[in-house]
Amino acid sequence: MSTGIFFYYQQGDRLRGFPQALGEILTDNNVFFYDAFYPSKPQSSFELGPIRTETLLKVHSPDMVKCVRASGAFEGALYSAAGTLCAATKMCSGELKNAFVITGYGDHHAGSTFFGGGCYFNGAGIAIQELQGSRGSKRFAIIDTDAHHGDGTWELFANKPEVIYICFCHEASQERNGNVNVHIPFGTGDEGYLHIARNAFDRWIKPFTPEIIFWNWGYDGTLGEYGDMGLSPEFHVRLGSEIKEVAEEVCKGRLVVILCGGSRRDLASSIIPGIIELLVDRNLPFSSMAQ
Repeated sequence: MSTGIFFYYQQGDRLRGFPQALGEILTDNNVFFYDAFYPSKPQSSFELGPIRTETLLKVHSPDMVKCVRASGAFEGALYSAAGTLCAATKMCSGELKNAFVITGYGDHHAGSTFFGGGCYFNGAGIAIQELQGSRGSKRFAIIDTDAHHGDGTWELFANKPEVIYICFCHEASQERNGNVNVHIPFGTGDEGYLHIARNAFDRWIKPFTPEIIFWNWGYDGTLGEYGDMGLSPEFHVRLGSEIKEVAEEVCKGRLVVILCGGSRRDLASSIIPGIIELLVDRNLPFSSMAQ
């Protein structure tokens, strides 16, 4: 089974140097690289197409889609969400086992009628809507470890028992109709966060037995980042290892990792390859941090 990497270039510093920063990962026989547009883009074996408007309108209101079109971020938002949709679809068809979506824009602040915080369309929401309609898939889990509360995802799945959404952030803990917010105190650090996450996975994700897990991953909780939770750069691969194990146990490894928050280029260039190596099972030095 293969790993998919889905890429859309966003102007700015964070993803400068990508996809080249992935290095030898791109030549791995078990990796399929799907790309849309980036400067000096060569012809690709796997082209990433956009999402149709009618598909967007199943999740987001016409007025919201119109506002995103006028925002100047429409193309990036469209292809970012398209990567998540394509990854999940190919997972259901057996073409991919897992995937990493390198987005230009994130997911979790985009609801049915609103967007903000660098999020314009909710890729996981769109993918779940499509899989439920076209393939009859029933149960999904979204794990959100961006440092901030995913108000858009919370709103989209507030009354949908077939989806469990678990958000780890600074907001107060609460549980409502399949939505769970897990409070992460400031300065929690690696070991404290892992303890909280393992308990949450055992309590909510494993008994739910989803068909696919979506991981809204942000590195903005890293030391020195704008959502600093006291986490080391190495922590993210350790957390990824935990989530991958859960996916192997409950849904045959079907895991879609979606890049969300984080601003520093140096962290993106070191952590993203490490998480993808983990998905591909590459035995490289950075991956060993997950052990």
